[in-house]
Amino acid sequence: MAPAEEALEIVERKGLGHPDTICDAVMEAVAVQLAQAYLKICGQILHFNADKGMLVAGQVECRFGGGSVVTPMRLVMGDRATYEWRNKRIPVKTIAEQTAFHWFKQHLPRIKPNKDVECQVELKPASEELRSVTERPRDIVANDTSATVGYAPLTPTERLVVQLEQFLNGRLFKKEFPDTGEDVKVLAVRHQKELTVTVAMPFLAPLIRTEADYFKRKAAAERVLTDFVKRTCAAGLSTRVFLNVLDRRGAGEAGAYLTLLGTSAEAGDSGEVGRGNRVCGIISLRRPASAEAAPGKNPAAHVGKIYNVLAQTLAEAIHAKVEGLRDVTVWITSQIGRPISSPHSVAVEVVPARGITLATVQPRIQRVVRAAFSRLPSFCEKLAQGRYPVY
Repeated sequence: MAPAEEALEIVERKGLGHPDTICDAVMEAVAVQLAQAYLKICGQILHFNADKGMLVAGQVECRFGGGSVVTPMRLVMGDRATYEWRNKRIPVKTIAEQTAFHWFKQHLPRIKPNKDVECQVELKPASEELRSVTERPRDIVANDTSATVGYAPLTPTERLVVQLEQFLNGRLFKKEFPDTGEDVKVLAVRHQKELTVTVAMPFLAPLIRTEADYFKRKAAAERVLTDFVKRTCAAGLSTRVFLNVLDRRGAGEAGAYLTLLGTSAEAGDSGEVGRGNRVCGIISLRRPASAEAAPGKNPAAHVGKIYNVLAQTLAEAIHAKVEGLRDVTVWITSQIGRPISSPHSVAVEVVPARGITLATVQPRIQRVVRAAFSRLPSFCEKLAQGRYPVY
């Protein structure tokens, strides 16, 4: 049975300003910039992993009409990196800090570097054994033992969750509701033909003068997002939409979801790499999932990243190129020290359409898999350039 036909789906997406998504996005940006710096200075991507990021929540005084930052957020960027190679120095700390601050400036411009958020770089020199993995002249080998998975296509419910978050953080909605923040979280639960969508989205305290203003703007936003859900969801579903369900009229600031900067990380919630969206952009709780966090990992040697993204793109390619498949799941496992072009195992599970046999589609699936691994060097180059989404 395909996932869209099962009785229950539970799907979540953490938006641009969610603390976990911030960590994933910033550490992936750091990984891209480190990879490019190694290529420019050393001619190859050296050993690093920047996938141990944590955003420590700050503290603010927030009230209707304004507020102030009391304690800034702290972004801790950790794991390992190569600082020196053949008498060449790589400015790892500078790259990490500048990349992080640039990301905030580009995506969350209300957050001012060194004022609202500080950086703490804890990228330590790598061990000699792990450094040797990426510096061997022969075929690059895996620097970890791991299992990864990807699946396609997304179900209508899964697509809705992605589209709704993108809509709420999109240009048109923010033009109509400039008083809303980017820390959008969407949870959809489909039980048979009933779909419930719960959204958390902060409103910006400096632009909301009174409690009455808050609930007026909230009602307007709820009408717009309810209309979007009804227009976008699969046919035949009954829908219920909820926005900021913790709110309480008459409780003042304590009864309204207000932020000063647009993210709960300013005071209420810390973030961490790996707790956000999977490579496919969602957290679908009834789907298989890898324990690996792709953001921030080395794009040339860390199979926790390479195989995670490859499994997802392979599932999408198989579904697109092999007719008669309703659902595709791809598993890829690795062994440390084994060439990344030769995985420990690759398994493809499919749900065929009526009248389609496995014997019919198996040769075509195998051709797509072989073609993907034959292009692995090019795939890793694109991964190092940040051309594949990882969160």
